[in-house]
Amino acid sequence: MSANECPTGQQQTGTHDSAFLKACRREPAPHTPVWFMRQAGRSLPEYRKVREGIAMLDSCMRPELVTEITLQPVRRHNVDAAIYFSDIVVPLKAIGIDLDIKPGVGPVVENPIRTRADLEQLRPLEPGDVSYVTEAIGMLVRELGATPLIGFAGAPFTLASYLVEGGPSRNHERTKALMYGDPQLWADLLDRLADITSAFLKVQIEAGASAVQLFDSWVGALSPADYRRSVMPASTKVFQAVEGYGVPRIHFGVGTGELLGLLGEAGADVVGADWRVPLDEAARRVGAGKALQGNIDPAVLFAPREAVETKAREVLDAAAGLEGHIFNLGHGVLPSTDPDALTRLVEYVHTRTAR
Repeated sequence: MSANECPTGQQQTGTHDSAFLKACRREPAPHTPVWFMRQAGRSLPEYRKVREGIAMLDSCMRPELVTEITLQPVRRHNVDAAIYFSDIVVPLKAIGIDLDIKPGVGPVVENPIRTRADLEQLRPLEPGDVSYVTEAIGMLVRELGATPLIGFAGAPFTLASYLVEGGPSRNHERTKALMYGDPQLWADLLDRLADITSAFLKVQIEAGASAVQLFDSWVGALSPADYRRSVMPASTKVFQAVEGYGVPRIHFGVGTGELLGLLGEAGADVVGADWRVPLDEAARRVGAGKALQGNIDPAVLFAPREAVETKAREVLDAAAGLEGHIFNLGHGVLPSTDPDALTRLVEYVHTRTAR
């Protein structure tokens, strides 16, 4: 049972009528809700303090630490939703993939997947593999009360890119070579990753997450035709796997202006747009029936307060008239962002959109 859905006749939980979930459902909200990608940490000194000396993947496996880090931006910024603190490679690590997150580099995979035999590394994810996730979300739901918690996972394409390349890649040449050169192996790889991702999201929803976001960080490297043929079936499989829970499903990728309609078509209830496409144009590309999330440039937060508010107003004006808008950055919070700039931005959006 999800955190914002209940059987007929039972009282709905406190998160159901939150501004965030109302906007996800394209219902009138008391104000435009705000949350930030990568809000849980990075720019906060209190985050750096509690993470000091603890490796990234280790920190994702300590429920009390995950709870503290997830709550920090909610306390400081008064955002309308918390995003579960984790990393997209956590489920891969949990099933035994030999990988690590190298500071300043990102995920590095010891034995990249390049052949059919390599697929055997990808066994199904069982709830017991990530029991620390269930424990942490239980703690968070109790602490958050009426504030929704967003679960998240990496999308099959982005996970596949890390696994095939062996780490971050600028051009995704090995990934595309496999996709074009062995379409069946590619399809089988993404299908396995879709099952792993679905299982990871189900664990989070069943533990109490009120919504989920599928991050496809690198999918903007693809053309619409390649996305539809080689990626969308796996992403659709993920969204269909969690549809029955009734929680809002958000889809986000970077540099996906040409893919926005397809991101919605894959099965999302909410489509995230980065800062390259104005929200009114994004709405046109996505089409009716979807809420939108976004989309101020994260770098704007380094400008003076008046400039930040001007850009925020442009986003809100572009979203005027939309059924369902969640204010967010067009990507994650940059590490050197002044936390006070984020706090002021939340206050500005809440004040300007109060209804």
